[in-house]
Amino acid sequence: MKTLFTYNWMVREDWYKWCEDVPLEELLKVRTGGVGGILHTLFHIIDVEWSWIRVLKGKPDFQESFDGYKSLEKVKELDELFKKEVQEFVGSWESGLENKLLQETRQDGSIETLTWGEVMRHTIAHEIHHVGQLSVWFREIGKQPVSANLIGKGLTILEELKK
Repeated sequence: MKTLFTYNWMVREDWYKWCEDVPLEELLKVRTGGVGGILHTLFHIIDVEWSWIRVLKGKPDFQESFDGYKSLEKVKELDELFKKEVQEFVGSWESGLENKLLQETRQDGSIETLTWGEVMRHTIAHEIHHVGQLSVWFREIGKQPVSANLIGKGLTILEELKK
């Protein structure tokens, strides 16, 4: 679990660096698929990650609009602010939390029961899904996307060294 969150954070940092050379108009341009454009998608990834962790901790969800975060710097600042809490939660993850139950009220009023492990894996997969969209959009503007390769990032070695 920790390895894949760390992987997502590393790739996200690579996207931020890559975005530094892209005009703001391209970052804000509404594109087909996803939640809008490149910057809005990065904002959405951060929002969803932090929101799910907050739900698991029994804390209120993030309800702010993208309107206040329409620059790369603002999105990065939000990420830095939220990541501290997420890293702490992920860092303290233990197998005993895997099957802990969460009851979520859906938009139609029905109750859905999820396990914490399921929520954590959904959060990981959610970001990976959107990174795929970012890759397509970057190709559309003539740029090579960030590598999604997990191999060679040293993540499993880092996990072993921490033990």
